Amino acid sequence: MFSYQAPADLLKDRIILVTGAGDGIGRAAALHYAAHGATVILLGRTQEKLDRVYDEIEAAGHPQAAIVPMNLDVATEHDYIELCNTLHQEFGRLDGILHNASVLGVRTPIENFDPIIWHQVMQVNVNAPFMLTQTLMPLLAESEDASIIFTSSSVGRKGKAYWGAYAVSKFATEGLMQVLADELENTANIRVNAINPGATRTNMRAFAYPGENPETLRTPAEIMPLYLYLMGPDSKEIQGQSMDAQA
Repeated sequence: MFSYQAPADLLKDRIILVTGAGDGIGRAAALHYAAHGATVILLGRTQEKLDRVYDEIEAAGHPQAAIVPMNLDVATEHDYIELCNTLHQEFGRLDGILHNASVLGVRTPIENFDPIIWHQVMQVNVNAPFMLTQTLMPLLAESEDASIIFTSSSVGRKGKAYWGAYAVSKFATEGLMQVLADELENTANIRVNAINPGATRTNMRAFAYPGENPETLRTPAEIMPLYLYLMGPDSKEIQGQSMDAQA
């Protein structure tokens, strides 16, 4: 496990957008970011799930969150521009993005892979993070210390049979992170990195491994130290790295 003790005020007064914030790792990250002082923008497909996370943050007395319902599978350029305009009006800047939302698709040989599902996986896992990042760059530029975190996977570093579009999308995520980090190498206020969460007790993991005992896996809350570290100022010198949340 990545070991890091985050100060209580690590993210005080920061504005952080979390995609896929309604469940799993995204929910855990949103709650932890809020607990460390951030105003969290909860982006996800399901309003009911986002409402529950919002209520948890409010009940805990953390900074009031914001909710942005958005289906990344069908979002258009106009939707991203509207989001940017709204965030600009409400907050004026953005101090961080956690690109957490992903879909698995199906585990099947490439020769049998459904092109429609392939497109959906690429749309959510690759195109949406690209569009969000590109559109929101002006708001990140307004921050004194901004962090962009992409979500990678072990199958995005070494291909594995039957992981199809998901594995390919995570290879693309690694590439997008590296290219953007290199472009921003001399930009003091924006850093870009990726996290491989590892085997974690989430609905996606259960779908991928239906016979696995979830009790043997780390919970999303248990892998949060790396998510806090890379979002906070202690990682200011870290750029272009793909790091493991679990050893």
